[in-house]
Amino acid sequence: MSIRPLALLDLPYIYRFRDEAIGLDTARTLTRGNPLGAVRLLAYMNPARHVYSAIANGEHDSVLGGIIHSQEDTFAKMQYLAPLSNLTHPELPALIENLSSQAGMWGAFHVLAEVDEVSDAFAPLRKSGFSVYAWQRMWDVSEVAEPDSKSEWMRVRSINLPSVQSLYHQIVPPLLQPVEPQPKTPLGWMSNDGAKCHVGITHGARGIVLTPLIHPEANNVSAKLASLVSNLPDRRNRPVYICVRSYQAWLEPVLADLGAKSGQRQAVMVKHLARLVKEGLPASAVPKGVSVQPSRVSRIENNKS
Repeated sequence: MSIRPLALLDLPYIYRFRDEAIGLDTARTLTRGNPLGAVRLLAYMNPARHVYSAIANGEHDSVLGGIIHSQEDTFAKMQYLAPLSNLTHPELPALIENLSSQAGMWGAFHVLAEVDEVSDAFAPLRKSGFSVYAWQRMWDVSEVAEPDSKSEWMRVRSINLPSVQSLYHQIVPPLLQPVEPQPKTPLGWMSNDGAKCHVGITHGARGIVLTPLIHPEANNVSAKLASLVSNLPDRRNRPVYICVRSYQAWLEPVLADLGAKSGQRQAVMVKHLARLVKEGLPASAVPKGVSVQPSRVSRIENNKS
């Protein structure tokens, strides 16, 4: 069995699997569609982008997968594995390790993957060093609407960014913050009545995914979410989803009462590639009981005239 990068000559063969790929970046799959679509496959041929796909060739069958990284992020994301009918392949963990190694070359500290907890991809991800750090569920809120409702949200501006970051630190558990970095740019929406509700947004031709940060003390959360869905600009009848992570599980009954449709529960998994070490500060004094030996290196004086 050999594992190698995807090549142009592989495209006709791989295109056969276009309906057998499992997406491991759920927001990207919901907003941009099949990761093995014809246009998407060409992205893996562009060396200027941090997008990589590899294939493990066997005598009778093959498995392949892809990974993606944004240059400003400290993490990469597993994008897909294929085919679905071959996720028990014995070489699949080695293929996942190959993809993760590429992420390390890009400078990523972690690799993330999102997978249904009953999926056959769960076991090979675990064998490759991935562990579960949270759970999530995608809720379809496309039919949640309040006709003629007034928007209770405003776009996040630069002046609002410190408030959004403060909300992030109140909601996301400290152990998860190295994996889920705080918002660094003023994107998304926040409620008009203060900094207790923020919603990030990911959109593409196939759909829109909203990622909420909502404080449990926020008021009228149900009405706020319905207002946001009803007043999303430039929606163009695209489906809308809300991603609820396990540390905000209290939002699920709220969405259920609104009539939203829940998706399968997914494991959000991480593989650590490196450990962040903060730069140490020099000691201001020598601790008691510690002797310091003088250096044996003498200064060379230049006596030449």
